[in-house]
Amino acid sequence: MTSETGAAEAATQSAHAEEHHTSTGISNEKLAMWVFLGSECLLFGGLISVYMFNKGRIGPNDVGPNDVFDIPFTSVSSFVLLMSSLTMVFAVSSIARGDLRGNRIWLTTTAALGATFVAGQVYEFTAFYSEGLGFTTNLFGSAFYALTGFHGAHVTIGIIMLMSLLVMSLRGNLTQERAETVEIIGLYWHFVDIVWIVIFTIVYLFPQ
Repeated sequence: MTSETGAAEAATQSAHAEEHHTSTGISNEKLAMWVFLGSECLLFGGLISVYMFNKGRIGPNDVGPNDVFDIPFTSVSSFVLLMSSLTMVFAVSSIARGDLRGNRIWLTTTAALGATFVAGQVYEFTAFYSEGLGFTTNLFGSAFYALTGFHGAHVTIGIIMLMSLLVMSLRGNLTQERAETVEIIGLYWHFVDIVWIVIFTIVYLFPQ
């Protein structure tokens, strides 16, 4: 009976490994996230290309980037978002070593930093609009709002993911054995942070 039980357990573990892992050595879920992020690179690459093509298309009396951009404010907002990548690393590290309380704290901190960034972006959009730069003011405005707004939407989705993880943890459904789930969401979060570095450099540091 003992040998039969051991064989059954081994078969079960083998089937479990085949179910969740691919020939690449990583889980299907993580592979799916990498594929998704690859497609997102193409999407943001297209949006950035459109912005680069249209950033100089401003009428003689239209509002342009040099008229509205507040580099110090956006720099602080960018720093807040980048710091959220650090707290996300702490969240992944915490659950990997079984520190569920620490994981909840760092997930909450990451979501709060992301929400601060989004709030800053909303404030910035409102200020730009009040100064005369709307989505249809010129091609620059359309390309700018499409690119940065789309990124803001991605950050918002990431915040929802983080809060979902927090709820799962509070309900006891996010244990050390499911640390990879936090890692996968962390991949997404790091991606939106890296994309923002590119956007901030291209859009704000070299506006014209």
